[in-house]
Amino acid sequence: MDDSTTNSSSNSAAVPAVVRATARRQLAELGASGLSLDAVARDSGLTATAVEAVFAHRDDLLTALVVDAYDASGAAMERADRAAAAGGATAGARLLAATRALREWAFANPAEFTLIYGSPVPGYHAPQDTVPPASRTPAVLAGILRSALEAGELSPPRRTLPGGLLRPEALELFGGVPEAPFSDIVERGIVLWSSLIGLLVFQVFSRTHDSVLDEAAYFDAAIAVAAETVGLEVPLGEGGR
Repeated sequence: MDDSTTNSSSNSAAVPAVVRATARRQLAELGASGLSLDAVARDSGLTATAVEAVFAHRDDLLTALVVDAYDASGAAMERADRAAAAGGATAGARLLAATRALREWAFANPAEFTLIYGSPVPGYHAPQDTVPPASRTPAVLAGILRSALEAGELSPPRRTLPGGLLRPEALELFGGVPEAPFSDIVERGIVLWSSLIGLLVFQVFSRTHDSVLDEAAYFDAAIAVAAETVGLEVPLGEGGR
């Protein structure tokens, strides 16, 4: 094969990665609203034509970054959960490991965390392509709760949430509606999920730094409290903070 052809193919394959890396740097410096294809082309050393050949519009690039962020954060949780499960951890310990992994990712990648969990980007509407990657985080939580249910590690709730409030997709993600007294476990799982993300928003955006002495320890304790809403006990002694 002609070397020039090989080099041309390699360069073409590298362009999307270069564009994404440059866009992530700009995301950290300018925020999602300040992202533009022209600025990415200028800062990456590529031509505007080369950038637009990969991402025709700014929204296409934003979507790629959103998907990357959801995939990366979801993968971090999945790895932590698999490692905990392989070590024989209880469902509560698996939950703590997975949520800690998401917290670690969020603090290491605050711009990407802000992109997917911060204020909406004016004029941008995430397409359906972002739904499967976004589902990875709740899927990890659902898997842990399903394992806890099957292992008999859940305590029955003292107050149930009303049924009929969820979309079929949410029930499918969990694998159906369990028998009583755990028939509202999916509804409770959403409470846990929203508590996790809300807690991370407060910590990543420094909403608690002037009131909490040890935010890592507080995070663990808050997850344990949130887990009680689904009847799951999170161990905070040995292996905890």
